[in-house]
Amino acid sequence: MKRLLNIVADIFYPRCCPVCQKILKDQRRMICPECEKALRPIGHPRCYKCGKPIETGEYCRDCQKHRHVYEQGRGIFVYDGIMRRSVTRYKYYGCREYGDFYARAMYRYAQKELREWNPDLIVPVPVHRSKERMRGFNQAAYLAEKLSCYTGIMTDTNLVRKVIKTKSQKKLNALQRRKNLEKAFAVSEDVRGKDILVIDDVYTTGSTIDAMAFCLKKKGAENVYFLTVCIGRTWTALQKAAKNRWRKAA
Repeated sequence: MKRLLNIVADIFYPRCCPVCQKILKDQRRMICPECEKALRPIGHPRCYKCGKPIETGEYCRDCQKHRHVYEQGRGIFVYDGIMRRSVTRYKYYGCREYGDFYARAMYRYAQKELREWNPDLIVPVPVHRSKERMRGFNQAAYLAEKLSCYTGIMTDTNLVRKVIKTKSQKKLNALQRRKNLEKAFAVSEDVRGKDILVIDDVYTTGSTIDAMAFCLKKKGAENVYFLTVCIGRTWTALQKAAKNRWRKAA
């Protein structure tokens, strides 16, 4: 019966590639072969603290300038134009199946970090209940639950709640983002001595992860790590990318 339902679903609601959005010829795949070859996870060198791609040294400029509350983290893909469009479709346009590919990529490419961190619990970044009603789901919670299935690590989607409806972070600078998230999260129970892995879709300045780490540590968490689908580049890397695009256009 389950196989029959899957066949019917593939006919009427065929799975699309999360990168190019074309219908997958093989519905058993999560991504088309062409995009799988073209899409590359962030390798080395990368920042020891947040995992952003860097050219030299151990830390990116952001982590050199700002002391983070979390211990360490990693994003799998660079948050460029292609992945920005993909994540936008996932969050706002009902392409929930993209989360299956994202979670699989997080597990596949971050196995080394998962072994080293050895978290006791996976916790997604919560969204305010009004935003969750509007979207129909919490994109980070979906990723956390899927990752939990791969790793066997328990996830708690209700441990942290967003109690204040904050402004959108998109148009705020780093300082404004930190101020915007002050007292935004609340932890429902004691997590004394636990190592916690926080899951989100995108990391840019780290303000959200820091706010999560702060409230979790207030409730006794020993260490807080993070894993995201995408991570932004440092300002230097963005300037270099813009310069390369200008040279190609010239």
